[in-house]
Amino acid sequence: MDDRDSEPPRGSVVTTADQGPARVVTLNRPEARNAIDIPMRERLLEEVRRAADDPGIRAVVLTGAGGTFSAGGDVRSMEGAGPEAVRARLDPVHEAARIITTCGTPFVAAVEGAAAGLGVSLAAVCDHVVAAEDARFVAAFGRVGLVADGGLLWTLPQRVGMGRAKEMLVFGRTVPAPRAYEIGLADSLAPPGAALEAALELAAEAAALAPLSVAAAKRLLARTGQSLESLLEAEREEQTALFGSADFAEGRAAFAERRPPRFEGR
Repeated sequence: MDDRDSEPPRGSVVTTADQGPARVVTLNRPEARNAIDIPMRERLLEEVRRAADDPGIRAVVLTGAGGTFSAGGDVRSMEGAGPEAVRARLDPVHEAARIITTCGTPFVAAVEGAAAGLGVSLAAVCDHVVAAEDARFVAAFGRVGLVADGGLLWTLPQRVGMGRAKEMLVFGRTVPAPRAYEIGLADSLAPPGAALEAALELAAEAAALAPLSVAAAKRLLARTGQSLESLLEAEREEQTALFGSADFAEGRAAFAERRPPRFEGR
């Protein structure tokens, strides 16, 4: 990978590395199965924001080190947390979920091993989930006396429907990767150990598209719950702006000249 100077220092709980226009963001506490403690939450938000704000980054891959995506929230760090501390620990992951959902940059989750609890939330909020064929998803927050967080109560029903979301969130069932693919929690499968490679291939495909167009699609798709009329109005505004973009002019020229387009995001 082509690591840029912005890569966090060795030993960081979240690391980044760039491969062309794609950035890999890695949860990096393998000794704790990438359990998400407060420093990781804060660092993850920082890296999600930096990637979303970087015009040179056209796609982001979110993954975990050591063969595990994430064991979820670090339960050991929750002891004795009062109401204010609970709110403070939720704020970074809530903001990260907002950015991933609404920013113009495609996010792809590469899931190896287990995605549990908040790990499922982080995967589900991404635009595409690649799961290794032997991966598994479990969101049994009820086993520790909590409710799903990180936006999972919003993203999971959209992905799998209300009944299947209840299977995971109310009954605590573990979902193996083939079943996750069948119900829509995972969008594609990869051989064990190859989820990151497959996710990078998808990121490269997304990065080749017109950035303004991709951003507009994400903004419109994030407007869930709106009426058809309001969506059509928003679509008209987005399309009108895109017609005046340099990327649309380049796309038309490339189509006429039968060559790959060279989009610049303007």
